[in-house]
Amino acid sequence: MRYLRREFEKRGGCIQRLTVEDLSVLHGQFGAVVNCSGLGARRLVGDDSMAPVRGQLLRVRAPWLKEFYMGENTTYVYPNSESVVLGGTRESGEWDVTPSKAVSDSIMARCSKMIPAIQDAEIISASVGLRPWRPTVRLETEILQLEGDKTLPVIHNYGHAGNGISLSWGCGVHAATLAQEVLLSSGSVVH
Repeated sequence: MRYLRREFEKRGGCIQRLTVEDLSVLHGQFGAVVNCSGLGARRLVGDDSMAPVRGQLLRVRAPWLKEFYMGENTTYVYPNSESVVLGGTRESGEWDVTPSKAVSDSIMARCSKMIPAIQDAEIISASVGLRPWRPTVRLETEILQLEGDKTLPVIHNYGHAGNGISLSWGCGVHAATLAQEVLLSSGSVVH
């Protein structure tokens, strides 16, 4: 992510951190808005189809593991440079972000069944994330009609659930193309 941010900024991009509860407040500040608000889309744009998919995982110290393993359902073992990730769960509609000991025990048991040596690994942490799910990814342009004759082009790009990492490049390129089309058609960008 740091690399992408540097490249974006090197090409003139600007990143601002704002708390936005209504997209209309951005009118006049930007030629277009790209909405990647994930679960926040429920509130920000009234998308009631958005729902969390709770995922719990463990990080363990197991430096001897160098290969990835996929088991049944949501069981996996992913080594990385500093730890090994053991997973996981997929609980639709669950908002609780507190790690459950019972779930941690279940993850450890399932992963140990695949790789018995894992059962002796030191647990570094248990964590929970909420994946932003909707029936289909929302990747489209919407022209918001504001008061008077004002409009705000919004490119929506959210609802990837647990597939964000695999869909990010393709969806990102498509969202950028949509933004470029909006900006070119409004005369905001010269190519």
